Amino acid sequence: MSDGAEPLTAAGLRLCLVIPYFGRWPFWFSHFLESVRWNPGIQWLFYTDCGVPESVPANTCFVNSSFADYCRRVSSALGIAFAPANPYKLCDLKPCLGRVHQEELRGFDFWGFSDIDVIYGDLERYLAPRLHYDLISTHANRVSGHFCVLRNTQDMRDLFMRVPGWARLLASHEHHAFDEGPFSRIFIRHKNWPQWARRLADRRNPYRQRALFEEAYSTPGGRVPWRDGSRSFPEWWRWQRGELSNSFADGLDYPYFHFIQLKCERWSATTTASGDAGAEGGFVVSANGVSPASSEQASVVPSPPAASAASARACGARQ
Repeated sequence: MSDGAEPLTAAGLRLCLVIPYFGRWPFWFSHFLESVRWNPGIQWLFYTDCGVPESVPANTCFVNSSFADYCRRVSSALGIAFAPANPYKLCDLKPCLGRVHQEELRGFDFWGFSDIDVIYGDLERYLAPRLHYDLISTHANRVSGHFCVLRNTQDMRDLFMRVPGWARLLASHEHHAFDEGPFSRIFIRHKNWPQWARRLADRRNPYRQRALFEEAYSTPGGRVPWRDGSRSFPEWWRWQRGELSNSFADGLDYPYFHFIQLKCERWSATTTASGDAGAEGGFVVSANGVSPASSEQASVVPSPPAASAASARACGARQ
């Protein structure tokens, strides 16, 4: 953390999500931050060269850093030569962020990693009954690289070191999907075995016993079919005052909407976000981009949650 910065405060769930991000903020970032604001018991820590956005939530901390400086910090923390040419390599680093940022994570019970092409629902409601696990993944058969929560213990911060050849994989300039591939195999092995054999293997793996792999159906359009087994997915997702819903109107609880398929396959260079992210009626994410919710999509929802005193004392935005 930058010199003279106040420490992050562990509030609510005592969870801090760490996101190193370099380049420029995407057009939907104000909407992402609005969904962050409605989870006041969770903290977000950004290391970035993108600058501090306007009107950031009290439960965020932005630390100004160049990509080169951040890579030097990683190299020192992990004892490797980490000098990738492209920030995309940071995806491989996600399981290591607990070790890289262990000083900032003091006082937190959990840490995690997340992408920013997501809109969060009520994360606190979703996570609270699952916090007896040491790792929480929102995919059933692999670590969810776009959002994952881990217990803040030395064992879990250093668990990535159990991956054979981890230092070589991380020092390589190539992207190896380290989070969803090699790191996942610490927990889930022998995917092609019969189910009875995999269950037996799971019972003999203490890390698998203490981890939750539960499909949340929050990355529609990807490799996982929808709840009914079909490839029919919601046409749009609505966020309103901390609550997520979609065009299927199924009334189910989704922790977040990961819109990577829209971003990669449906959106173009001219796709934009319109309207106020904090508008009363909420906003919709669809193939057309991000826009205010229509009267048919909007509904009456509870008032915003009050930020706790601890959240208000979090470091907030800084450069």
